[in-house]
Amino acid sequence: MRSFIEEFDIEVKENNSNVSDYDAFLDKKLLEELRNKIIQNLIDNNVEKRGSLDSFIKNEIDHTLEGYDLSSVEISYIYNLIDNEINGCGPITELLEDPNITEIMVNDINKVYIEIDGKVVQDESISFINQDHIIRTISRMIQPLGRTIDTSNPMVDCRLKDGSRLNAIIPPLSIKGPILTIRKFKEEISSIDDLLRNGTLTAEMARFLEACVQNKMNIIICGGTGAGKTTLLNVLSSFIGHNERIITIEDACELRLKQPHVISLETRVNNYEKNGEISIRDLVINSLRMRPDRIIVGECRGKEAFDMLQAMNTGHNGSLTTMHANSPHDALNRLETLILMAGMEIPVKAIREYTKNAIDIIINVERSQDGRRRVKDIVEVREIKDDMIELKPIFHYKESKVLDNGEIVGEFALAKGKPEILKKFNNQTIQEIKDIFEKVK
Repeated sequence: MRSFIEEFDIEVKENNSNVSDYDAFLDKKLLEELRNKIIQNLIDNNVEKRGSLDSFIKNEIDHTLEGYDLSSVEISYIYNLIDNEINGCGPITELLEDPNITEIMVNDINKVYIEIDGKVVQDESISFINQDHIIRTISRMIQPLGRTIDTSNPMVDCRLKDGSRLNAIIPPLSIKGPILTIRKFKEEISSIDDLLRNGTLTAEMARFLEACVQNKMNIIICGGTGAGKTTLLNVLSSFIGHNERIITIEDACELRLKQPHVISLETRVNNYEKNGEISIRDLVINSLRMRPDRIIVGECRGKEAFDMLQAMNTGHNGSLTTMHANSPHDALNRLETLILMAGMEIPVKAIREYTKNAIDIIINVERSQDGRRRVKDIVEVREIKDDMIELKPIFHYKESKVLDNGEIVGEFALAKGKPEILKKFNNQTIQEIKDIFEKVK
């Protein structure tokens, strides 16, 4: 039987590669083979249950590297890989430590994608040994949380200790193999100044939204996945007064409010006996008994939609939430659908009337093809005409062209006509922002 080096030699020669190509090819393949062999040996020896772990690992590595003429850099590389396997999160350890990476997506053993600077790219330097290696990595990450993943429990969604959100799904639910997605926690939450510097919105839009929050308008933030809904929700929440009692409700705690009187509630999934689940809806209903000044729901996507509207309609003004929808109109349609799917025996006309009375402002955020996140629309909810809720634009972002480097160029525009919502603001606020709309007829 030929050694793996001989196999590589034949493959390279058959491809007519030159010497420098062969050297680079051999080094990469050799290091990968050593890495795979060492890791597999550690797994086969059930190393995590043995005593003198560090000594065992060192001896195993030294034994495997015997006979190979490796440089100190290559040896250090091998040691780091194994250390990541035992004390870290396997091949994705360094991705988790990189502050510039916001999302990690493992689709297969050699298909790892990352989001960096708003763009999703494949990281070809990262690979797993096999699908069991991916599952083993997932298990190591969720075990400290008391969670497991196997064929009887093939899906897990949880928050890691650093605040990052982990979602994993394995066969039989995932046809081609285990899938791991991690949305990393940002230690530094963006401020309104950060959004202004990034071109997410204009100063006039920021002042208007601050006025809406301070005057207790009920606001929905909508957009697609990764559009920046939670980031904007965090920023808007910072405008709430420090004398108010705020209750936040989330699946995984991502909001970071700095006010002194904040109560944070988080859902709970089923336990091993398939009971004990506490849903967003359960928490929304319970929050109404906790004397809130403000209720903030991280994402509205189920039966809690009706309860959220009910809270907005019964004196809990200034509530905020997000939802997946590609436009303000889609957000209203989705709300309507969620209420109907919840089994509420309410006529559609009544739902729309209820929605119109509950919601004041809808903000649509979007991640463009160039990776930039922008507030695309700010609209106010008006009256019902022809059995449909009328939405009146206040601000809108319009794209004009795409540069050669892929950057999108456009401008934020103020819609014609003064917003009706200004009538709900106090006189002091109206004076503070009157310059924004004084030229609007």
